[in-house]
Amino acid sequence: MDNKERGLNYSITVLPGDGIGPDVTAEAVRSLEAVGRSFGHSFDLSHGLVGGIAIDQLGTPLPQETVAMCESTDAILFGAVGGPKWDDPGATVRPEDGILALRKSLGLFANLRPVRVFPAVMDSSPVKRQLLEGVDMIVVRELTGGLYFARPKRRWQTSRGRRGVDTLRYTEQEIERILRVGFELARGRRRRLTSVDKANVLETGRLWRELAVEVSRDYSDVELEHILVDNAAMQLIRNPAHFDVVVAENMFGDILTDEAAVLSGSMGMLPSASLSGLPETGRAIGLYEPIHGTAPDIAGKGIANPIGAILSAALLLRYSLGLEDEANAIERSVEGALAEGYRTGDIAGQGEDVVGTAEMGAVIAGRV
Repeated sequence: MDNKERGLNYSITVLPGDGIGPDVTAEAVRSLEAVGRSFGHSFDLSHGLVGGIAIDQLGTPLPQETVAMCESTDAILFGAVGGPKWDDPGATVRPEDGILALRKSLGLFANLRPVRVFPAVMDSSPVKRQLLEGVDMIVVRELTGGLYFARPKRRWQTSRGRRGVDTLRYTEQEIERILRVGFELARGRRRRLTSVDKANVLETGRLWRELAVEVSRDYSDVELEHILVDNAAMQLIRNPAHFDVVVAENMFGDILTDEAAVLSGSMGMLPSASLSGLPETGRAIGLYEPIHGTAPDIAGKGIANPIGAILSAALLLRYSLGLEDEANAIERSVEGALAEGYRTGDIAGQGEDVVGTAEMGAVIAGRV
């Protein structure tokens, strides 16, 4: 696909979800529309239900109509799902089941989470400024295996009390394909891949490390290093600029990227892409969402940070539509808005002026 072409038409499914999902997704759509005007493209947007709102209206977190919509689209822009309203541990369906099922049904096995610290907001992070210089990494999280999906998974009552079990299971094929995503990304960056495991304790960790070594033989131009997950958690704060591409299994990747959000100053800053294949520009169907949750306490108040959602739209342009110049335009607009001093409450320092969700979105879209 030639990203220099103009006047192209694309279909995008928008799933705002719950909490602040609709608030921030609206601003991501605003940036996409600005791209359309600036570059001559048109985006055919279809909105669907997922998560808690889908449970309330249709009794299921992932209606079949939403699945069909996602299967026939070029890319999916996602908000967030969940909230206290649906947190009953005894419930038969939960909002989060919707996103898990969608990832599974579309084969979205590779979650890319870029972590970049913008110079203008370094002081928003609790981490010392000198540690943040040069931080620019991508964490590649395996999405469809491990503890979140494997069976048996259940709770039960015994004569000695309640018990629960989750199973950590991975196949060679699942591990190899996510490692290859990491190596391919590293080839286009600083050529360093950090493979995270728990090989000193877990059999899956030992398998993961063994396969990382085997796959690395196809990537002699990429430096491979192994790190135990607990050490990875420490080094993300002590020496974050060391990391280039980090690849991890499902739960480890989930936890580490939430920790990495501290580097950027707020979870509201970080985007993600969930892909069904190698990150070759414009080749894989993808689901794009900010890594933050639904933040129900601020939903609808117009104060949420939309930058993670807007940067997710940039990833959508890059990985699913092959529009690199357009993706770069959004990312430059975000950096420019921050450099000019625009701040939402979560990244504002003492004495800095604060803007709302819509104003931040409008400023960024206006710079595209």
